[in-house]
Amino acid sequence: MDSAARRWAELLDGWTIPDDILFQAPEDPWHIDPVCVEAPVRPPEDTPSRRLALEALPDDGSVLDVGCGAGAASLALVPPAGLLIGVDSTPAMLTAFRAACTRRLVPFETVLGEWPTVASEVPSADVVVCHHVVYNARDIVAFVVELTGKARRRVVVELGAVHPLRPLAPLWRHFWKLERPPGPTAGDFLAVLQELDIQPVVEQAPGRPHLRSFEDAVTVARRRLCLPVEQEPDVAAGLRVLPKTPTEVWTFAWPGDG
Repeated sequence: MDSAARRWAELLDGWTIPDDILFQAPEDPWHIDPVCVEAPVRPPEDTPSRRLALEALPDDGSVLDVGCGAGAASLALVPPAGLLIGVDSTPAMLTAFRAACTRRLVPFETVLGEWPTVASEVPSADVVVCHHVVYNARDIVAFVVELTGKARRRVVVELGAVHPLRPLAPLWRHFWKLERPPGPTAGDFLAVLQELDIQPVVEQAPGRPHLRSFEDAVTVARRRLCLPVEQEPDVAAGLRVLPKTPTEVWTFAWPGDG
């Protein structure tokens, strides 16, 4: 494993929840209600990720959405996209993706499983999009290689400037006396791409909330912190006074070879 990829994996390992805390968790700490990440019904925002995907997408083209969730990334490309292929490891998310495509009369396919394990089961597409998923990928080299191999025209990856759990580091310290790692970051991802001889287009934009409300943010944070429902008021109080962390979103785009 090369140095940038090794650093990425080591930093992600640092986010593992210790067993003595995990065993006390009343709920799955990684659960997110699909309703919280539904694609908006309003016209999609003109983001760098959307623009860079549209530049490479032909009329009636296909989009592969890796870690699709409820489909926000790919549904923002309809039209001109004529087929969406959603891949997700959570059945509930794929159910929400199918429902959203059906409501909007968009042809779709779905594949259940983790990327890149299921890549061989997934057809190629004109454009591959992957929003806010790469921080879950320990084997980042295989993850990127399979994204590239499935894109006929372009890969577009969006992620936060810092690991999405980094803002909760003070609360991990407060509730569990547990220190959290400083990364990985979007800069670490860029280093991985450069080690793979990929020179992407890189753009930055202000971050956008991915949850509908502060109440949703409290619920998700409380689950992430392995705390019971009774402590949601304490989590809410903690969220309100968290120090500022970078909220920028980075977009990376590079040619596919599918």
